[in-house]
Amino acid sequence: MDSRYHPEQIETKWQRRWLEDKTFRVTEDPDRPKYYVLEMFPYPSGRIHMGHVRNYTIGDVVARYKRMRGFNVLHPMGWDAFGMPAENAAIASGVHPAKWTRENIAYMKRQLQRMGFSYDWDRELATCDPSYYRWEQWLFLKMLENDLVYRKTTTVNWCETCATVLANEQVEQGRCWRCGDEVAEKELPGWFFRITRYADELLEWTDKLPGWPPQVLTMQRNWIGKSHGAEVTFPLADREGSITVFTTRPDTLYGVTFMSLAAEHPLVAELSAGTGQEAEVRAFVERVRRQDKIRRTSEDAEKEGVFTGAYCVNPLTGERVPIYVANFVLMEYGTGAVMAVPAHDQRDFEFARKYGLPIRVVIEPEGRTLDPDTMTEAHEGEGRMVRSGPFDGLPNREGIRAVIRYLEEKGIGRGTVNYRLRDWGISRQRYWGAPIPVIHCGDCGVVPVPEEDLPVVLPEDVEFPQGRVLPLAEIPSFYETTCPRCGRPARRETDTMDTFVESSWYFARFSCADHDGGMLDRKRVGYWMPVDQYIGGIEHAVLHLLYARFYTKVLRDLGLVDVDEPFTNLLTQGMVCMETHRCPEHGWLLPEESQDGRCARCGAEVIRGRVEKMSKSKKNVVDPEHLIERYGADTARLFSLFAAPPEKDLEWSEEGVEGAYRFLRRVWRLVADNADWLRQTAPFAGGELTGPARALRRKAHETLQKVTSDIEERFHFNTAIAATMELVNEMAGFSPASDTDRQVLREAVDLVLLMLSPMVPHMAEELWEGLGHDRPLSEARWPQVDPEALVRDAITVVVQVNGKLRARIQVPPDADEAAVREAALAEENVRNHVEGKTLVKTVWVPGRLVNLVVR
Repeated sequence: MDSRYHPEQIETKWQRRWLEDKTFRVTEDPDRPKYYVLEMFPYPSGRIHMGHVRNYTIGDVVARYKRMRGFNVLHPMGWDAFGMPAENAAIASGVHPAKWTRENIAYMKRQLQRMGFSYDWDRELATCDPSYYRWEQWLFLKMLENDLVYRKTTTVNWCETCATVLANEQVEQGRCWRCGDEVAEKELPGWFFRITRYADELLEWTDKLPGWPPQVLTMQRNWIGKSHGAEVTFPLADREGSITVFTTRPDTLYGVTFMSLAAEHPLVAELSAGTGQEAEVRAFVERVRRQDKIRRTSEDAEKEGVFTGAYCVNPLTGERVPIYVANFVLMEYGTGAVMAVPAHDQRDFEFARKYGLPIRVVIEPEGRTLDPDTMTEAHEGEGRMVRSGPFDGLPNREGIRAVIRYLEEKGIGRGTVNYRLRDWGISRQRYWGAPIPVIHCGDCGVVPVPEEDLPVVLPEDVEFPQGRVLPLAEIPSFYETTCPRCGRPARRETDTMDTFVESSWYFARFSCADHDGGMLDRKRVGYWMPVDQYIGGIEHAVLHLLYARFYTKVLRDLGLVDVDEPFTNLLTQGMVCMETHRCPEHGWLLPEESQDGRCARCGAEVIRGRVEKMSKSKKNVVDPEHLIERYGADTARLFSLFAAPPEKDLEWSEEGVEGAYRFLRRVWRLVADNADWLRQTAPFAGGELTGPARALRRKAHETLQKVTSDIEERFHFNTAIAATMELVNEMAGFSPASDTDRQVLREAVDLVLLMLSPMVPHMAEELWEGLGHDRPLSEARWPQVDPEALVRDAITVVVQVNGKLRARIQVPPDADEAAVREAALAEENVRNHVEGKTLVKTVWVPGRLVNLVVR
């Protein structure tokens, strides 16, 4: 065996063998426990990045480890292949999105295979293939039949440059997240999924997912946003009509001093008409609509507004209440109108102080009187109702129920539940997406495409004009059709589905990727689902995961799956971060463009920035290809696992990569330099051991015990690797003097290779084969800890006198307090500190410490 470590040769050899032998191909086996591990599949952008390397390495370690533990492991890979980046690339280059996407898939697949990931490539899928989205269209029709899909006209975020609707989360500071151009609002018809029908169940199950990170569940609860309260009708003053508000604090109705409307509220223009406020209101509304909605509602955002010139009437007091448009009110929550109670809501308080509006206290804490003229902040806590007519004196919690009863008796309001969650708008006005399978007929209206005509295939034989978007609405060969009911000329729907739809069920399709008799093979899905371990970034904590949960419940209710939730356990890995470098003249620099603190292009001194998430825009990126070419895939894998626990951010370090590479070379030399006699030596099989051999075997099994625990219970691969490194250090310093010593070292070598194999599979496989094993490591079982090896002849106990360290002693592991005290008092340094003094008490921590308290 060559004593030099050649990662490229080794890795190419084993990757080819795994592919040829279909080592990781898997089928259902009812006689074995299953384990389904899945990483969030990638968008085929062209190249994998270090975030991919980390995410997929974590998943691969889990998959390989579980396979070694005897599980029947499903570990698939595919491509989230629809979306705007492909179209943007087509616009920039004139390359067809389909060609761009499929070339990227082929390239990225080769990159993933170079990393040695244990995927069952027979299950590979791409969401842009008609064989995939055919079933997505079929399910759309089933959802349409069951009133889970509807079409309506609504106000949407519209990017003119990208010619498409954007979700609120895709609008940043009023600009498109992708092209950076300003976003406008536009009235458009679109298709919606009734996710709100499942709001209560989605919320309920957040308490039934103990394998999910608490912060993710909190984010989902907040997104669903269930609130108990009341709807109250405020009649308009001096005109017909009314404004309905939702409030969780009906106990504060007597404290309403103004009304706040969202800039998007349909009454805004009507209310300001003829009041002299039209121009000011119009300008304010246009400005606010361009602002980021999340930023508008943040606590530190400045509260702004404008008077509409109109009033409404408080239904409990009969008072005229001025109506304002306010930037912190959103149409998406409640009714888009908020009754403002500045004494008891901080946003309203700040707004009232800014615009000189009245503040009326109607809830006072026990034992205190609040003066609205001297208040520095709103009182949002509990107390007793005051200045509230018949409700004076009631504790406000009791008052909430009493006011709701009164509103219902008078017919001016009702108790209700409100959700922040809104139905999922899936319409996108782009080409590169799954066509929506309906036809618009002038006589028959909206007509579903017959199932036998599915899939509605995206036309790929079209020329993409460089420099502009080509939506389906501009392709007559696609949209011109006939009505399947009446046979007259009709028009196909030209909107395509939101790409979140594809990623909301791919995990189920992986269970039966080759099934052509329907959307899913219920029996096979029943074997594999739910996913036992899902792995992906925290950035998908709300939308993707919430949509996948919703879709799974729809599939269940339509009889396609038998599970309530898609993912039993969720790991959200941290980001890969790196320091940014910037040149005053050339801007952001790639790592190789910054040399010794100076720009390689002009020699100017480099400005070193923060350590932050790797991003192409700031060029603080490392190409995994270069890393693999220089050090090998196993080094890239080891570094991404060792540098930080998986849930924490990983800071890129060239020194850390070098350290990982040095460790692998050390393991290689340890085995290769001793390969001749190791091959001829059987692992230790039992018997009495003494001295260094006993200590080494104990260390080996203690390491195995820790590595098993770290992977099985916490996925803390970094500490597992650190423990293995310690063992390798001891092995390197061990000089076998007998056949038994050599057997102990051979056992330790085998254990190291077995423990490292999920993390650095190529090198481990090569060394394992080189030691003469007749079956590959990929077929090996995880080793068992030998309890006998863990038994210690003696343990070290710290001896203190009055809390100060005076000695360390060796005692038998089962020594009791009296024996330890006797041994401690036999130590000269301990005697020197206790002679002539009275022993008051002994503090005994079994196996660790004894403290003699004297005076």
